[in-house]
Amino acid sequence: MEKKDRKEEINRREFLKRLGVGAAASTIGLAGCNSRNNIVSGNRSAQGEIPTDQMTYRTHPRTGDKVSLLGYGCMRWPDTSGGAGRNPDADLDQETINRLVDKAIAHGVNYFDTSPAYCMGRSERATGIALKRYPRNTYFIATKLSNFAPSTWSREASIAMYRNSFKELQVDYIDYLLLHGVGMGNGMKEYEERYVNNGVLDFLLEEREAGRIRNLGFSYHGDIKVFDYLLSIHDRVKWDFVQIQLNYVDWKHAKEVNTRNTDAEYLYGELQKLNIPAIIMEPLLGGRLSNVPTHVANTLKLRKPESSVASWAFRFAGSFPGVLTVLSGMTYMEHLEDNLRTFSPLDPLTDDDKVFLEETAQLMLRYPTIPCNDCKYCMPCPYGLDIPAVLLHYNKCINEGNVPASSQDENYRKARRAFLIGYDRSVPRLRQASHCIGCDQCVHHCPQGINIPKEMQRIDHFVEDLKQERVF
Repeated sequence: MEKKDRKEEINRREFLKRLGVGAAASTIGLAGCNSRNNIVSGNRSAQGEIPTDQMTYRTHPRTGDKVSLLGYGCMRWPDTSGGAGRNPDADLDQETINRLVDKAIAHGVNYFDTSPAYCMGRSERATGIALKRYPRNTYFIATKLSNFAPSTWSREASIAMYRNSFKELQVDYIDYLLLHGVGMGNGMKEYEERYVNNGVLDFLLEEREAGRIRNLGFSYHGDIKVFDYLLSIHDRVKWDFVQIQLNYVDWKHAKEVNTRNTDAEYLYGELQKLNIPAIIMEPLLGGRLSNVPTHVANTLKLRKPESSVASWAFRFAGSFPGVLTVLSGMTYMEHLEDNLRTFSPLDPLTDDDKVFLEETAQLMLRYPTIPCNDCKYCMPCPYGLDIPAVLLHYNKCINEGNVPASSQDENYRKARRAFLIGYDRSVPRLRQASHCIGCDQCVHHCPQGINIPKEMQRIDHFVEDLKQERVF
């Protein structure tokens, strides 16, 4: 048995080397979180009534806001096609969104995070409709100045975007306003053009002074020089909060996941020094930590059989006292219910649990997935590709062992069939990697710095090899 296992591991390594990802074995990404069952990953926590009065809250040190530790990320609202808001031909499913919001609020969730960029520009309106049914002082709305395109970098265009958020959300003040995605693209140069040279940051500070913004912060991606610079001007700006990517893989291994990233241990530590509350995005690493490889899932279930795989990642993020809220993009009711159980109330990690999750993180790093977090900033593709769905399927198959290794392997035909059939089911053929022409329009939008055309070409070549049974 030991020889067989060793042979399979050698075959897998050789396959990955030949596929072109052997050198990237330390990268990590996202397993198909477009599947409604992946958050609980087939490992549901104990069923039963979810308490409505046990939500864990954190208090903002400056404003005194009592914020639910589970925050609702509104990036992936359900649409009428059964998807997560990225189908341009399907409306957002407002009735279902209302039900999700009702369930969340009934169980103590009071923080809702949206953006002009989410759900192809439709998230703010849907979020506003759902929340308008409740008294304004019973929830907190976070939205962003998502002026990513150079055409929106002028003072006039940026302020117009900001004012439109009030209209879409149907509010006269915003509780938490973020400069969206600082550190992306050209780092400091892009930050200055988006927020400083045009006077937009000064305008937002004036808006905070006038009370139309209650808390001002930023979400950080990429260039650490921008993060450090923004904290260096804290005495002048007085950031009320900062949104960072934090999970048990990125805590110490962010650069192994993606060389552009910085360990969350450093980011959180720097915020703690200044007593700036942290808001957490990507606690599941874009879904990756909810659908882990089978043997990793088994170790998590063995340690806490009644809990879902995803709950470990949420407990990790929520166990840090400087965290104000942990965001989760909950498309389906079962996602929401599983997370409500985790945070009602939170069972903080022990020191032994943290050691265990560090060991788990090291296991996860052995899987050479593409570091896509399904943010959809690369969309829409001008040539119709569903870029996130292509990457999601590839990563999902890596995690499940359905990327065929050697054609001589006894599982080759089963894995080949699973990959190809799953690909056609997950991504319509006209939106698959084969239609990428390498225009590069998506590249500068990706906060993870993925060379998307290169990955599309590599996956397309691999698919063609599978179709022709040319893999070894």
